[in-house]
Amino acid sequence: MRKFQTTFKKMAGQKALYFMIVPCMIYTFIFSYYPLRGWIMAFQNYRPAKGYAGSPFVGLQQFQFLFQDIEFWRSVRNTLAMSLMNLVFSFAFAIVFALLLNEIKSLGMKRLTQTVSYLPHFLSWIIVCSLVSNMLSTNDGMVNNFLMGLGLIDKPVLWLGEQKYFWWVTTFSNVWKETGWNSIIYIAAISGIDQALYEAAELDGASRFQKMWHVTLPGIKSTIVVLLIMNLGWVLNASFEVPYILGSGLLQDVSQTIDIFVLKYGMSIGNYSLATAAGIFKSVISLFLVFGTNAIANKLGENSLM
Repeated sequence: MRKFQTTFKKMAGQKALYFMIVPCMIYTFIFSYYPLRGWIMAFQNYRPAKGYAGSPFVGLQQFQFLFQDIEFWRSVRNTLAMSLMNLVFSFAFAIVFALLLNEIKSLGMKRLTQTVSYLPHFLSWIIVCSLVSNMLSTNDGMVNNFLMGLGLIDKPVLWLGEQKYFWWVTTFSNVWKETGWNSIIYIAAISGIDQALYEAAELDGASRFQKMWHVTLPGIKSTIVVLLIMNLGWVLNASFEVPYILGSGLLQDVSQTIDIFVLKYGMSIGNYSLATAAGIFKSVISLFLVFGTNAIANKLGENSLM
């Protein structure tokens, strides 16, 4: 009882914060939890004209068809491949960029670099994909011209027409757009490291690289672990816009993700039940990934979400 009273007093002392979070809770309920009632479609032969009540239940029939569909598993493969590549390279580039930015001593130059690096984040994917298409064009595209000027290739490469290049194109498009923005939280974590540690390392004769490796990286390790857990929960949410815009008929085998599969069957073909089953599959796997990664982090003694 005394513990409950203590907790209640703490909550009462922070009531302003709870009032501030109410709009976010309402928004989350309306757009994230309330739509979950639509999951019932995955267990029906859903027809919009009949609604939930009039559509017959078919049990797990939609899931059985889904798991036997080669096109669906190809979409899962593409989603995992692009997401994991984005995760690895985005993490690496954001951390390295934050470390290098921390080494800039001029405050004005640091602010300018940060500002320039953040700008691509605010561009829509329509604009970014248009820029990428122009840069990779075989008709006077910047990338082909540069490589031909260096003598690395003899003729323009069809970057957006060959399957072996597509995942790399989407990965580095995402890296270019989001590296600066993703580095913000690492820069904030680095600024919280005790400067006495750097001074002690310098007295021991540590170089800049050694200070980054032995002081800065251990100082932001907990931040890296928490962000890794959060990002692994989104590993099946590969960017919808980039594969959809840059992918063509020639690239369908490597560009179709789960989200595009859902759009294709739900909106184009009208099989809402199958599309909902695919969405449930993605959500359940993401949930297991978050809890599994969190449990591993706890066992290793690292900071976690729970």
